[in-house]
Amino acid sequence: MALNDFFAGEIATELLKQLLSISRKSCLCKSSADNLITSIEELLPIINEIKYSGVELSAIRQSQLDRFSETLRGGLELARKVLASGRWNVYKNLQLARKMERLEKQVSRFVSGPMQAHLLADVHHMRFETMERFDQLEGRLEQRLNSMKIGAGGWVEEAVKRMEVEEEASLGIFNGVGLDLGKSKVKKMIIGRDDLNVVGICGIGGSGKTTLANEICRDNQVRSYFNNRILFLTVSQSPDLQQLRARIWGFLTGNEAMGYTNNLFVPQGKLQCEWGSGPRTLVVLDDVWSLSALEQLIFRIPTYKTLVVSRFKFPTPVVNEVYNVELLREDESLSLFCHSAFGQKWIPPTANETLVKQIVHECKGLPLALKVIGASLRDQPEMYWASAKKRLLRGEPICESHENKLLERMAISVEYLNKKVKECFLDLGSFPEDKKIPLDVLINMWVEIHDIDEEEAFAILVELSDKNLLTLVKDPRVGDAYSSYYEICVTQHDVLRDLALHLSNQGDVNERKRLLMPRRDTELPREWERNTDQPFNAQIVSVHTGEMREMDWFRMEFPKAEVLILNFSSNEYFLPPFIDDMPKLRALIVINYGTNEAILENFSVLTNLANLRSLWLEKTWVPQLTNPTVHMKNLRKLSMVLCKVNNSFNPSVIDLPLIFPRLLELIIDHCHDLIKLPSSICEVNSLQNLSITNCHRLCELPADLGMLKKLQVLRLYACPELKMLPPRIGELIGLKYLDISQCFNLRCLPGEIVRLASLEKIDMRECSQIVSLPPRTALSNMKSLRRIICDDEVSWQWRYLEKTNPNLHVQVAEKCYSLDWLDG
Repeated sequence: MALNDFFAGEIATELLKQLLSISRKSCLCKSSADNLITSIEELLPIINEIKYSGVELSAIRQSQLDRFSETLRGGLELARKVLASGRWNVYKNLQLARKMERLEKQVSRFVSGPMQAHLLADVHHMRFETMERFDQLEGRLEQRLNSMKIGAGGWVEEAVKRMEVEEEASLGIFNGVGLDLGKSKVKKMIIGRDDLNVVGICGIGGSGKTTLANEICRDNQVRSYFNNRILFLTVSQSPDLQQLRARIWGFLTGNEAMGYTNNLFVPQGKLQCEWGSGPRTLVVLDDVWSLSALEQLIFRIPTYKTLVVSRFKFPTPVVNEVYNVELLREDESLSLFCHSAFGQKWIPPTANETLVKQIVHECKGLPLALKVIGASLRDQPEMYWASAKKRLLRGEPICESHENKLLERMAISVEYLNKKVKECFLDLGSFPEDKKIPLDVLINMWVEIHDIDEEEAFAILVELSDKNLLTLVKDPRVGDAYSSYYEICVTQHDVLRDLALHLSNQGDVNERKRLLMPRRDTELPREWERNTDQPFNAQIVSVHTGEMREMDWFRMEFPKAEVLILNFSSNEYFLPPFIDDMPKLRALIVINYGTNEAILENFSVLTNLANLRSLWLEKTWVPQLTNPTVHMKNLRKLSMVLCKVNNSFNPSVIDLPLIFPRLLELIIDHCHDLIKLPSSICEVNSLQNLSITNCHRLCELPADLGMLKKLQVLRLYACPELKMLPPRIGELIGLKYLDISQCFNLRCLPGEIVRLASLEKIDMRECSQIVSLPPRTALSNMKSLRRIICDDEVSWQWRYLEKTNPNLHVQVAEKCYSLDWLDG
């Protein structure tokens, strides 16, 4: 018998006495102390058996017991510190409570691994006469281990790491604050749906995903449903997949000790088929970063469920259903913030209540932001809090601690993106906070500056959405061929926007790739003005102000600028003179967030932009497009949204093919003063996409519309005053998509429509006046038709064509589409 065998028993006995005292005196540590008391009471008989057996253990097993003695020795020291700590030292007591939880997990891991698999086996063989007693003890130990918070099994290091992640990811959602709704929904997926084998918890970094998963594992109803068979594993970015598979397989087959070290008996490849059956089992895979890793860790076995916790959304065939973590409400945010800042869940009488609530508001419900910012303000004077509020309002870090703990920790979600996707994420910092970004603006910008096509740009958007780095507000049409990007929009959490700003605003101001204003201001930043003696080499320039007059601008040179974004709120706006010094400008975005359309002055400055390819105007008066004033020979895309346009389309002075000789796409949306299109639009031979939507006064289209031989998309969505399509529409030989949905007064489809040999899709939902179609024999000549979306009343006439055209699908519309993106 080694000396440490004796000490292990003595230390365990002394530790048990201390834990009993802690259980009676310390509220914060009571739960951990009670769990440890139970475990150590069950361990003592085993230790005493070894101590008095007179049998020498092998070197390996003696080493394991030695390490356990050291663990108990450290626990004894910790217990003495807990008893010696003053009850009013809340911060120290919280730290000690966390250490007690870690000790509890260390003990449970030792018992479930080496102690259970080796020590019990040795004693069983050496003391055969006590076999029955030890079998009973083993059963009690297994039952106790399975009731531990993080499930049976797992390395000590893993438990510690998970605790650290939980702390970083807003562990402080105490006493169920902010978790009840999430718990309810996830529990329904796990124990209320037998058809779901793999479910997920998804959310941005710091939103409390791991905290929610841990609460699910602790829930009595969940533990009872799975009979305490719950395994919690942290996968991480660089996982040891073989070891993880062995751990899972060992747990599933009841040979958990084998799962720690032996991979020989684990089935190779993806076990996706139905295999056997067994007791209900839940395996939680936390911090999953890749689909390929996840697929190797899923064992599709009846009664076995997997809960995947990740920042990313995985395909539905792999993860059957996902709960997206919701951010905290205002009252929940305040409780969490106060716990970090004051050690209690309410604002103390000595604090400035208004100031506290303003700072909480700027955290926007993100648990990580609330926890880190609250901790950074703890015990600081009120002047420091006031400064912090101003910095948050300006989108600046409070201090080095805030910058490192919040932005840099959340930056991990960005660092693993490929270069082009990361650049697109950083571009999002160019737009104002709390505003919805029309997707068409993003797509245009990315196409122009990142040398990608629209399909790749949309794929990048979906990837960023799946990684929770933005929120895609989807119209049901999104993803369809010929769908309009401006029918959807993008939103982004303020903290993620601050992260994009933080990463973009590093380095010398003249050398930054993006020159951005974090918040709206009455004037341009002084930092810009101080550096006007040197050119600014930014590729993207974003300005956010109120009304700007000519004298409010100062001269700046932008030899490399390709995108200029002008965000403002006013009734009048003088376009910046420095546009003259942007020779490479390819995309200009002008968005007015004011209540009325703004009058744009200095519009003639655009005539010098030889490389301008995309122009977006929103909520402005569009100046009269007369020939001497405007000539944009390389403009490919013109978008006018919520604009006053009728005066600019005066048919007596406008010559669109001369002004826009290479125009490919014209978008006019929510321009309520548009009554007629100028006939000269029919001479813009390059035009491929004409979208006139939500223009409620449009009553007539040019008779010669058929001259647009290259037109592929004609979208006339929600133009209720439009009563007929021009007869020459049949001459649009290149047309592939026609959208006349919600044109309530459109009375018929002209017979000439059957000549559209290239037409693939028609959307005519909510066209209540159209009750009959051209003759069936004529319609049957439209061999390219693939999809018809219409109301039920007229669907039967189209379904006749399905018999002669097997590639045609007739879809009956079920609902109309909202325009809630305009709220932003």
